[in-house]
Amino acid sequence: MANLPPGTAPIKAEFLVSAATRAIPDDDAAEGSTSHVNGRKDGEPTQDSDRGTALSGAQRKKLSKEERKKNRGANKGRRFARVQDEVELCWKVATGKDCEFGSECRFTHDVSAYLNVKPKDIHFPASEDLLDAPPYVRGRLSPDVEMSESSNTSIDLSTKCPVFERTGECKHGLKCRFLGGHVRPVEGGAVDLVSDEEKKARAAGSEQELNFIDGPTLKMIRTKKYPQPISGAYLKELQAAGEESKVASEPLVAQDAAPASSIDVQTPDAPAPATTDTEDQSQKDTPDVPLRFSEKKRLHWKGKTYLAPLTTVGNLPFRRLCVDYGVDITCGEMGLAMSFLQGSKEEWSLVRRHPSESTFGMQIAGSKPALLVPAAEIIGRECAGNLDFVDINCGCPIDLVYKTGSGSALLDAAGKLGKIIMGMNKALGDIPVTVKLRTGVKDGRNTAHKLMPRLAPEFGVSAITLHGRTRQQRYTKLADWDYIKQCVDAVRAREQDEGLAPVPIFGGGDCFSSQDYWEKMDGTGVDGIMIGRGALIKPWIFTEIKERREWDISSRERLDLVRKYAEYGLNHFGTDTAGVNTTRRYLCEALSFQYRYIPIGLLETLPGRLNDRAPAFRGRDDLETLLASPDSRDWVKISEMFLGPAPETWTFTPKHKSNAYGSEESQG
Repeated sequence: MANLPPGTAPIKAEFLVSAATRAIPDDDAAEGSTSHVNGRKDGEPTQDSDRGTALSGAQRKKLSKEERKKNRGANKGRRFARVQDEVELCWKVATGKDCEFGSECRFTHDVSAYLNVKPKDIHFPASEDLLDAPPYVRGRLSPDVEMSESSNTSIDLSTKCPVFERTGECKHGLKCRFLGGHVRPVEGGAVDLVSDEEKKARAAGSEQELNFIDGPTLKMIRTKKYPQPISGAYLKELQAAGEESKVASEPLVAQDAAPASSIDVQTPDAPAPATTDTEDQSQKDTPDVPLRFSEKKRLHWKGKTYLAPLTTVGNLPFRRLCVDYGVDITCGEMGLAMSFLQGSKEEWSLVRRHPSESTFGMQIAGSKPALLVPAAEIIGRECAGNLDFVDINCGCPIDLVYKTGSGSALLDAAGKLGKIIMGMNKALGDIPVTVKLRTGVKDGRNTAHKLMPRLAPEFGVSAITLHGRTRQQRYTKLADWDYIKQCVDAVRAREQDEGLAPVPIFGGGDCFSSQDYWEKMDGTGVDGIMIGRGALIKPWIFTEIKERREWDISSRERLDLVRKYAEYGLNHFGTDTAGVNTTRRYLCEALSFQYRYIPIGLLETLPGRLNDRAPAFRGRDDLETLLASPDSRDWVKISEMFLGPAPETWTFTPKHKSNAYGSEESQG
């Protein structure tokens, strides 16, 4: 190892294939190029970035057309085509119901014709079927079985449907790609769907996802007919005070400069300002009186583990996987306030919660009270009882979010942030509001130590998370845990001076091992550490933390983790053709991080470090070598062990753009 450059993972000589190190995955580029906002990439400007001047509407329109033309056909926006069945069977018929449209239905009602062209059932292996040598999955326990007296050779009675096995029914019916697990043959070659009432009763409270927003509610939101009395009254207060017209508020000063001036907003327990007759009527019409901050649910988070909200990859199946490995607090992917108010089905899916998530929150981003407060009111009402906190994103660094005044832009707009927090507290009732921050906007100009002591006593924040980097740094430098300690000390000093109850403070950045976790806990005074990339690379990090050990996890145990993820994905996204390939896409996203794990049994010194570069190495067995492959074609092969062959039309472009499967990038 002496001849290898600094920052290289200390892999034992017997496992080295080459001293050349792999390229470090660019997490900044991955984070910045996968924004789900309007399907647009980060870096597609809304102004002339060279000159810093605003563009006219006509100029923006022309620029947008040029960008669309430039990106056409290159899959640069990471759009994933939905893979459908060759013949589309009516959903009602597929689930054994009558279709009200009859012969006018645009989907086929011919079950035999559908089953004749449907792809063959997929075999989903059990945990005991996994091997650490090729073919990695043991053959089927029984030979392929075709339906007796039937030409439907797509159905294999030896397969098991992972959704049916857990819940006793499969809502995809005949469209399920694991159909043999829940049908029985009847005379004439037909099939009947079956259910298991005992399993259904057992799964009623443990498998059904929560916070499902139905179509009529989304329509009310979309058409602006959803009542928002609390936010309406609050925004009128701001308007009457002339506050809402102030788009920009005073910036926070840099570290070691003079303190920022106080903000003219009411404190959480202060009396409300005088209201007009109109506002009095609005308050009378309000069905639920907003709680004071002192009546909010207290968050007892000290010593708990916390999975960071992770765009794209922090979906419900991944969070559920992390729960299996011991995480205590989970948070959904960042959603945009504007999209919530537009009734976006995709955005509202981000609040879905699995019953296994014992403490669950959602994260929201927005630039002003007029967006965040109404969105919070709807969220609070629709998710009442199934949402433990709402987190405001004040740390997202990507340009598209920052330039709208959202994310880390709020770090320099403390007055506006205060109004947002207080309004959301009113709108959410007893649901606490938390905030996730970065240390500041510009490198070398930390401001969080000025802002954080004000968040709880002045604005009513119930918990704070601080990521130890500025917006400008992204992931290019190690997180500054000394500064995190400085911020914790500043908050605790004010709490002690004013006799305030301590607010939970979590730090974040580069935590990758149990040893690292507990050293940071002991050295900084934080109540816990939010873990992001560390959990993406090794989801079992929460087990390590709880058991205070480094887990030399075997390749077979890791493959079982992949199997679990696939199962949870099918439960969430569906077992039909579209659901299987959506699960495949997100499984490959997960593998695009997990391949970066270097087994600790291969290292000369422990613990492993997140930012160490890996030389080319082989594992202790064939499976360990396969799981370390940086080639996305291998990730697709792994997905095929659980989800069957990938369709010819299916493509996968990794967030980190390495050897994109099925795209032009892999055909050069």
